[in-house]
Amino acid sequence: MHDWIDGYDERDWQTTEEGTVRYALIGLGWWTVDVAIPAIENSDLGEVSVLVSSSTEKAERLAEENDVERGISYDQYHDGAASDAYDAVYVGTPNAFHLEYAETAADLGKAVLCEKPMEATVERAERLVEACEDGDVPLMIAYRMQTEPAVRRARELVESGFLGEPVSVYGANGQPLLEMNPDHDQWRLDPDLSGYGTSVMDLGIYSINTTRYLLRREPVRVSSQMTSHHEAFDDVPDERASSALLLEDDVHVITTSSQRAHEDTHLKLTGTEGTIELDPAFHGEATLKCSRGDVSVEIEHGEFDAQREVREVFDYFADRVLTDADIYPDGRHGLADMRIIEAIHRAADEERPVNL
Repeated sequence: MHDWIDGYDERDWQTTEEGTVRYALIGLGWWTVDVAIPAIENSDLGEVSVLVSSSTEKAERLAEENDVERGISYDQYHDGAASDAYDAVYVGTPNAFHLEYAETAADLGKAVLCEKPMEATVERAERLVEACEDGDVPLMIAYRMQTEPAVRRARELVESGFLGEPVSVYGANGQPLLEMNPDHDQWRLDPDLSGYGTSVMDLGIYSINTTRYLLRREPVRVSSQMTSHHEAFDDVPDERASSALLLEDDVHVITTSSQRAHEDTHLKLTGTEGTIELDPAFHGEATLKCSRGDVSVEIEHGEFDAQREVREVFDYFADRVLTDADIYPDGRHGLADMRIIEAIHRAADEERPVNL
């Protein structure tokens, strides 16, 4: 146990300490500017060399403010401007724009790190994956939890048999979106930009993907219910959402998500022999709790915030790009999530279970 604690936050995935991946960051919202840029600048294997935004003026202004070499517009990016100044792109735009920027990156031979969920619809996600495969460029979906130490240590416990046979999972992810951004016209509330909805696409995906990562089991059937109440959510079906998923080997999963709730994130896995819990789980300060028999242990990693989580994602991606190693989570992994989310929305709309 002593060795396990001492190595709690070690990068068990790292294979190289040499080389640098130069990034073009596409979409300069608050997450990219306030989180991604400093995360990369504090990383071991990356640097920001190009910023891409709606106008050259905005991109150049933010490039100067953040000591970045170049700032270009979306149109300039698609025309191949500054393509010699970066090796990979990070796509941090609204979901419905991910495809076009990934397609251009593939045409230019650049690796792609794409925010989750990878697109607005399954069909567009399929095209994104195919573009990167046809262009023979690496594609990774930016799931922060898969490089989070608490989650990786939880995976080790699952592999070791700590749970016994997995029985059930309960996950929840909620936040007060309108307190964070009071604009009723923001893109997360616009289905043309967000995709199938708002809460499952943006928040519920954390419980789903983290469960898939931890248990290495896929859903075979889903049921779901969704409601919207506040006028800001008139165009999206899932201000509140709950889903029941049946995974392979008869593992039962319940997830809830809401964009209009007090912030609350947790994930609990129960097996025949023990439990593994992340509480809080998804917003930058994961705490791992384990119970088996009469023994319970809680491990809090208070220094691990969202910026550090994002740094780990970028360094993992850079490690794989520099060594040409396999990526997990790759585009096919992200595409599976898109198909699950589509099935969840279809199950709610049709008021019946949907098989996957």
